[in-house]
Amino acid sequence: QVQLVESGGGLVQAGGSLRLSCVASGRTFSNLGMGWFRQVPGKEREFVASIWSGSTTYYVDSVKGRFTISRDNAKNTVYLQMLTLKPEDTAVYCCAAGTMVQVFDYWGQGTQVTVSS
Repeated sequence: QVQLVESGGGLVQAGGSLRLSCVASGRTFSNLGMGWFRQVPGKEREFVASIWSGSTTYYVDSVKGRFTISRDNAKNTVYLQMLTLKPEDTAVYCCAAGTMVQVFDYWGQGTQVTVSS
């Protein structure tokens, strides 16, 4: 089992920035692919970004150039740096982990990000 705990969400004005963190435990972190998803009530969960071995990254088109995913294996932590935030980025952001590329088996509880206009 992998436990994931997110932090860093909050309220920010449009154009602002936030950095989300997710600490993982329970398995060797460097063997895990890590991702971020977001969900708005009444809508399906949306993939945001992921990072895999060799630092291969994937992003949804709507955040390319604004969000950056990174990881610190020494701290068992994955980050999501979010710049130039827009009101449409408002959602609960969840951290996820998996061992196969773009397949996620473990999920965190989520952290709320609210972007005001």
